[in-house]
This record gives sequence, C-alpha cells and structure tokens, in this order.
Amino acid sequence: MNLGLGYAIASALLLGAYLYAIKRYFSPYPSPVYLVLVEGAAFLWYLPVAACTVDGDYLPAGADLWLFTVVFGVSAMTGLALLSFLAALRRGAVSYVAPISKIVPVFVLPLEILLLGQHLTLLQIGGVLVATAAVYVANYQPGELLEPFRRAATTTAAQLALASAAAFGVVDVGKRYLMQELSLPPQTFLPVMFFIVTLFVAPLAARASWPAETRQDLPKFAAAGLLVAVANHLVLLAFQLLPASIGSPIVNTQAVVAVLLGGILLNEDAFRVRLVAAGLAVAGITLITIG
Repeated sequence: MNLGLGYAIASALLLGAYLYAIKRYFSPYPSPVYLVLVEGAAFLWYLPVAACTVDGDYLPAGADLWLFTVVFGVSAMTGLALLSFLAALRRGAVSYVAPISKIVPVFVLPLEILLLGQHLTLLQIGGVLVATAAVYVANYQPGELLEPFRRAATTTAAQLALASAAAFGVVDVGKRYLMQELSLPPQTFLPVMFFIVTLFVAPLAARASWPAETRQDLPKFAAAGLLVAVANHLVLLAFQLLPASIGSPIVNTQAVVAVLLGGILLNEDAFRVRLVAAGLAVAGITLITIG
C-alpha cells in the first residue's frame, strides 16, 4: 500500500474517533467554546513537537511572500469553514446540515484538476465519487435522501453548510499545494493553523455560555487536542504523498468511522444505513488504491 494512503486511512480512523468523542463527552458545550479549547490545546501540544522534530529548516529554500500568503490564506479559510459550519448548525437541523457539509471531495476534485493540473485515472475518479457517496450516506437520515439538496436552494442553514464544504475543499487543495509544490514542513504550517483557527473562534466563544464543569473537564480537552494534533499531522503527511483529490475523500471517511462507533457504542438509529456507508467507503478506497 502507498504510504500516503496509509497516512490518510490512519488520520480518518483518528478523526472518526475524535468526532465520536465530541458527541460522547462534549455535547453540553457550545461549539465555539469547545473549538477554542480544543484548537488551543492542539496548538500547545504541537508547538514543542514542531520545535524538536523539524528535519532541516522550518521554511523551504527560497521562501517568499507568496508562501506566507498561502499559509495565512489556508489557515484563515479553515477558520471560516469551521465558522460557516457552526453557523449552519445554529440555524438548521443536523439531519440536513451534516450531509452537505461532508461532501468536501466534490469540490476538491475539480479544483485540483483546474488549478494544479492533477490527472486521475477513471478508476480513481470512480473511487473518489464512491467514497464521497459513503460520507453522504453516513450522514443520511432515512426518508430524506435528497432533502438536504432541496433545502440548499431555499434555506440559509443548508447554504452555509455548502459554503463550509466548499471552503474545506479549498483548504485541502491548499494543504496539498503547501506540502508538495512549496515543500513546507507540516511542523511549520500546523502551529500557525491551530493559532489562527483559535483566534477566529475566540470572539464567538467569549460570547457563549461556558458550562460550570469546564474547569474539571480540561484534561478531556487536552486529550482531544492531542488527538487533533496527531490526526492533522497525519493528514499533512498524506498530502505530501497524495493528490488532494485522492487524500481528501479518504480523510473524510472519518464521518463513516464516527457513525459506526455511534451505532455500536451509543446504539444510534439507522445502523444498517451506516453499514452501507462503511461498505461504500471501503469500496471507494479500494478503487483509489488499485487505480
């Protein structure tokens, strides 16, 4: 197996466990409060790791203003994508916000082909589409297969979810560009990204209501931040070796992992649908691998 595929699959497993942990342990927290604590913890965890593990220079040879512009732009776009998703959740039901927000690879594929000249085989394109379908089905509520897209034309919540997916598509292509074309080490990019995302979310967190148990839950936030830091490092290692149009659908199967864990451990509804999503995810990854 290509090492990049291994990194992408490992990150999907970790991020899926992370999404499950959010539902299992942090549901009482407003999303901005949760994000500012976890992203801040990820920054604090990753900063010393970055300082001790860079093999060579923190910046590639010939680093210029364009590199710094892309780093800031991708980091800011990550913050905007998260804020769009949070705004969508505040305005609409998860049942139609979540499916739309997870179709990130639909935007990644044309962006990478148009902007970076990426070429995929027909089998790989088929794998990308199947894996993307798996992510959609994982978030699908029975009886509402096309309802999220109908709502996208008429409701602000669905439109914000679509904007979030598009923004994350730009982020994934930008990460691949930074890792491959600009040869930026993950240890340089991730601390900046975690810091900027924390700044983006902080104003919303300051206005939110903080639960009384926040202080005693700080070790949980620290553990979640560590998980986020490790998983994001694996994502960037994957993007060093893979096109974003292949890495993104695999990484986004984290949604499938999360709903499977929810079905098994939390006895959530529609478990058979989630198993179908898992089968589609495996099929999509297999097509990408053999393509």
